[in-house]
Amino acid sequence: QVQLVESGGGLVQPGGSLRLSCAASGSIFSINTMGWYRQAPGKQRELVAAIGFGGRTNYVDSVKGRFTISRDNAKNTVYLQMNSLKPEDTAVYYCKLMVPGRDYWGQGTQVTVSS
Repeated sequence: QVQLVESGGGLVQPGGSLRLSCAASGSIFSINTMGWYRQAPGKQRELVAAIGFGGRTNYVDSVKGRFTISRDNAKNTVYLQMNSLKPEDTAVYYCKLMVPGRDYWGQGTQVTVSS
């Protein structure tokens, strides 16, 4: 059984920063990819950023230069540092763990960017 627990969401003003964390526990295959997705009201869930076990990253164009994904393999934890936040970043952010043949999702954490 694998569990993903997210934290760090909240309300922030435009231009502000937040740091999301996602800790994975349980029987985790050592070679995996972890990622952050988001879903805004009325929109489809989209990939925000992902990071492979070796540290290779990819980002959606809209967050490049503002968000940074990182991971601590010893702690099975992935982070998303979000800077220069915009109102359009408002969404529920979900953590995803990808191993061969299976994906696991966290419960989501709300990020609201508003003045």
